[in-house]
Amino acid sequence: QVHLAESGGGLVQAGESLRLSCVASGRTFDDYGMGWFRQAPGKEREIVASINWDGVNTYYTDSVKGRFTISRDNAKNTMYLQMNNLVPEDTAVYYCNGDNCRFRSTAYLTWGDYWGQGTQVTVSS
Repeated sequence: QVHLAESGGGLVQAGESLRLSCVASGRTFDDYGMGWFRQAPGKEREIVASINWDGVNTYYTDSVKGRFTISRDNAKNTMYLQMNNLVPEDTAVYYCNGDNCRFRSTAYLTWGDYWGQGTQVTVSS
């Protein structure tokens, strides 16, 4: 059974940074792309960033380009999201997600079946 566990959320002021981590277990981590999604109150869940299985290809939604960096350490079964220059609009619950497709060459855009429990990120102005 696939298990994803996020950590690293918190309350910060605008302009500060956070790093989220997602540790995966239950399947061969480095066969699959991974992604970060977020959901703000009253809004739909949206993709933030994704990374393909070997880390070569990434995707970022426009609002985080230049501020967020997604990465993965396959030796540690862990994915990261470095978030710099946070703004109040980044406030949301952030979820780790795993792609359903093995060895997809591109970074995926639609969520797969596996989710973490979420970690709250709150940015005050």
